[in-house]
Amino acid sequence: MDPRSPVIVGVGQSLRRLENAEGAAEPVAMMAEVVRRAGDDSGTGDRLLKRADSVRIVELLSWPYPNPGLLLADLIGASPRNTVKTTTGGNSPQLLVNDTAAAIQRGDLDVAVIAGAEAVYTRLLTRKQKVRLDWTEQDPSTTPAPELVGLEKPGTNDVEMAASLVMPTQVYPILENALRHANGETVDEHQRRVSELWAGFSAVAATNPYAWSPEAKTAEEIRTVSPDNRMIGFPYPKLMNANIQTDQAAGLIMCSVQAARAAGVPEDRWVFVHSGADAHDHYWVSERDNLHSSPAIAAAGRAALGLAGIGADDLAHVDLYSCFPVAVQVGAAALGLGLDRPLTVTGGLGFAGGPGNNYVTHSIAAMADRLRGDAGSYGLVTALGWYITKHAVGVYSTTPPADGFRAANPQDEVDASPRRDYTGDYDGPVTVESCTVMHERDGSPANGIVACLTPDGRRAWGTTTEPGVLKALMDDGTIGSPGLLSAGRFELT
Repeated sequence: MDPRSPVIVGVGQSLRRLENAEGAAEPVAMMAEVVRRAGDDSGTGDRLLKRADSVRIVELLSWPYPNPGLLLADLIGASPRNTVKTTTGGNSPQLLVNDTAAAIQRGDLDVAVIAGAEAVYTRLLTRKQKVRLDWTEQDPSTTPAPELVGLEKPGTNDVEMAASLVMPTQVYPILENALRHANGETVDEHQRRVSELWAGFSAVAATNPYAWSPEAKTAEEIRTVSPDNRMIGFPYPKLMNANIQTDQAAGLIMCSVQAARAAGVPEDRWVFVHSGADAHDHYWVSERDNLHSSPAIAAAGRAALGLAGIGADDLAHVDLYSCFPVAVQVGAAALGLGLDRPLTVTGGLGFAGGPGNNYVTHSIAAMADRLRGDAGSYGLVTALGWYITKHAVGVYSTTPPADGFRAANPQDEVDASPRRDYTGDYDGPVTVESCTVMHERDGSPANGIVACLTPDGRRAWGTTTEPGVLKALMDDGTIGSPGLLSAGRFELT
């Protein structure tokens, strides 16, 4: 066994649902709680925490810490050589694990602490209760900057933002409808199939002690629009959307085999990081060859599985990133995984909870527990940032890798895949490629967003508020129909 092989030796998770926001503990305190739990999980208490060479944080959305790693290190009594923070994106936790594993394998680190926390639920509660939070405010001008891991770039460009493509709830429904059309399904057929997939995720969340919504929902409940399950962006009612309004935290302790042995970590706590891969699709949604597949997930998955010396059929446990149903379907297709097998160990971002960028830290912690209970099996975790844009993949097992941790970045392969030109100032005839209709809180259709193809194959975007067109966009046959763009406004012809 390579003494430099990286292992996860401790994991910790938490959630809270406060009734009163007054005096709520801040996110770094939530992180300290879960990494202490990880220390207890490792059987070493705070010994490894105090030895951490690096304290590594998943970027937060709910509080603006310039360098949260410094604060966490102080809370756990560590004196790290460096602190690290990721850029924005749900791919960040797995990317951070891959980066940490590589540093341990090289000998640059012996012990690392990884943590993330979100308190969006509490932040919203403070607004309702008019409570002021007395949380730490670091001065950006005097606080030492952490090392950054990841690609920092907005999720959409100016052309896309001009067409109202800003939020995940606006983009993912367009990808979902493109996938439905590619599969040749009617709206009803697709909703039935997707709701059955999501019911399976809900059932897993019902068994997860750290799930925000641990109540199993039926497929009919998930697909049926109701006052409690309003349509948000067609075809997604509320229960098909990720839930960011949670208070959750998760942390990991990673170290080398050598450090684990020296600290006396029982070997039944060890989970090896066998391999990792990172890549991004053509970055802007507008420039992708199609809206229903991911060359980057396919390339990163092949690379990670190949480095681990296994195939998709060898995976006993899987957690695919699950912000919206299309992400799971695209990921499964890219990796060669059937939708008829379990594809989550947490319940996903809609039911287990979608704490900002940090969901995958929870899925890695849950995967570690699952593998400890199924010694010798393999697990795969995928992570996704922005709009099926940035991807990270990791392979895990309690069995040590033959050649230590190995990683790949097949970006050149992805960059060589077909790419589409796009335009932001086209007027003229188009063909509908995909669409969504955003709804008001009262359930009324408000704004249609349409992905269009020009006669020369470029992608363009249009919007509409015309009631008849909004209704038509939610019918089976709209995709593939002719239309007209004029100054960014779309109409059917």
